[in-house]
Amino acid sequence: MTKCIFVTATGTDIGKTYISGLVVKKMREAGLNCGYFKPVLSGAIKEGNELVPGDCRHVVETAHLDCKPMDCLSYCFEEAVSPHLAAERLGIKIDKNKILKDFEQKKQEYDYLLIEGAGGITCPINLENNYLMYNLIQDLNCGVVIVADGGLGTINSVLLTVEYIKNRGINIEGIILNNYQDDFMYEDNKKVIEDLTGLKVIAKVKRNDSDIEINTNIFKEV
Repeated sequence: MTKCIFVTATGTDIGKTYISGLVVKKMREAGLNCGYFKPVLSGAIKEGNELVPGDCRHVVETAHLDCKPMDCLSYCFEEAVSPHLAAERLGIKIDKNKILKDFEQKKQEYDYLLIEGAGGITCPINLENNYLMYNLIQDLNCGVVIVADGGLGTINSVLLTVEYIKNRGINIEGIILNNYQDDFMYEDNKKVIEDLTGLKVIAKVKRNDSDIEINTNIFKEV
């Protein structure tokens, strides 16, 4: 059975891709056959006539994965807007069954699989049937890791995200604080988050860190 984890965040541009790259890199350096999958991506880069999914390229290059960035996703859009809107403007409907099929294929290739979401936990995927990011996580049957900024305002955003996820019956394996600093406020943020959520901050990552200390037990069999 493949062991998986879904990486979500308290919002957009918090650092899901950066953290995902570090985690997959760490797993592979430990000799574990770990892969990466991003179901939907918007804001891809146009290089000549080719559309390049920048997030996927970052993880592939960081973790030295033997695949092309386009092999890591189901849907790729150029416009940097919510996936549902990017698809709608192209006359495309994002089909969860395609994502689930690609997910099953990825599970055949790897013993461990990290799945990175888009935006936050309520990011819309297909509003024709009110299908949001948390619905996809439920369908994938994955536990989640929440990436949050380590600085000012993070307590509120973490508590709201945790409460929303728990109310949907999704298991949270831990919280990762990104852009962390050795500072009294950041240390207090970590303590308060752990005390109020009952969850562990499983990693603290500073800006431009090239490594992460992470326990492979966050990956669960699905």
